[in-house]
Amino acid sequence: MDVDTHIEAISREGKRLATAASHARLDDPIPWCPGWDTRELLRHLSEIHLWAASHVARRAVREGASELVDLEASWPDLAVFWPGDDALTDYYLATNTNLVAELESAPSDLATWTFLPAPSPRQMWARRQAHETAIHRFDAESATASVSGFDPTFASDGIDEILTAMAPRIDELPLESCVTMAISPSDVDERWLVTLGPDGIETVRADGPADLVLTGLASDLYLAVWNRGDDTAITLTGDLTVLDTWRTRHRARWPRTRDEDEAKAKALNEETVRTVSTTTAPMS
Repeated sequence: MDVDTHIEAISREGKRLATAASHARLDDPIPWCPGWDTRELLRHLSEIHLWAASHVARRAVREGASELVDLEASWPDLAVFWPGDDALTDYYLATNTNLVAELESAPSDLATWTFLPAPSPRQMWARRQAHETAIHRFDAESATASVSGFDPTFASDGIDEILTAMAPRIDELPLESCVTMAISPSDVDERWLVTLGPDGIETVRADGPADLVLTGLASDLYLAVWNRGDDTAITLTGDLTVLDTWRTRHRARWPRTRDEDEAKAKALNEETVRTVSTTTAPMS
């Protein structure tokens, strides 16, 4: 999918999310996000849109940082945390419109911080926000009596993003051996083979034998790998505990902030110093 299609999806899915939110009560729980209600969902995605836009517009105070104080500095007119309930849906739409405008006006050779592999930073941010908005649109609809699926091509792109770009960010898992999971949509010609093991998660775009094979419509598989939807809509062949492992061990999260990166680097450096000190210590 090209960047313009992703930007169009941000706008389209954002409007559908707002419509779903207007049909629900703000206190209505979101089934797939424990502890969240519609109000929290709107706040979360508004914040995410401002965070993304701050990097696309090169306004980010600190690369990668997502604290509210950083967003207030980046978007003084929009970073209102939080408007009253009666204005919350319109506020969300304003942050969505702002993000779309920044992506549309950004140059194709935009140079800015990213956290997932992509052909360009602009494409990464457009793709990530398109699927962030789409999945949360489904969440908002889930708080009502009516939910809808996704176009197969868009759903396939979302499966590819989470399996090949997001999941491999996990570099270790508390597993003793590797298990494999194959994703095989019936309505698009795409296949993925996922390996979960002690060294994290690895995905290749290929078919092949696996401990568990997931087949079904791309829309339903998209929801499944995002830990949403009804498993009765897909076919599971093989070891069902592999899907449990995926759902327990993989959780999409915001990228680490700069402070977290620095803390991790410091910890690794200290561990290296200790190792060197131990291996070079004189023998007694």
